Amino acid sequence: MGELRWKRIYDTAEEEDGFRILVDRLWPRGVGKAAAQLGAWARDVAPSAALRSAFHKNETDYKTFAEAYEKELYDNDEMTEFIKEIKNKLKTGNVTLLYASREPEHSQIPVLRSFIEKRLKE
Repeated sequence: MGELRWKRIYDTAEEEDGFRILVDRLWPRGVGKAAAQLGAWARDVAPSAALRSAFHKNETDYKTFAEAYEKELYDNDEMTEFIKEIKNKLKTGNVTLLYASREPEHSQIPVLRSFIEKRLKE
């Protein structure tokens, strides 16, 4: 059984990463597709464009953003398949979820991590 990992897409890809999935809606600046070494790009699990924009423009605080994003995750039909894909990939190796944020603790990552970890235990 593999391990679920998290790291910035700007960090060097390593063999231990296993299957690499980008979990941002936008492609990260300055990262070439070959260097990213992605197995998948899960745009649909990232916050909606409207929610992301409101947060980045400081139109909403982090608590409100996190609550709204969590609701989006629960309402997102794509999440069932996404969790299933992670579970299947973990059977044969590690899965690394990649993000671009310089401040992951103040981004969508804690919300997504909590959601995924709960679903993996089900």
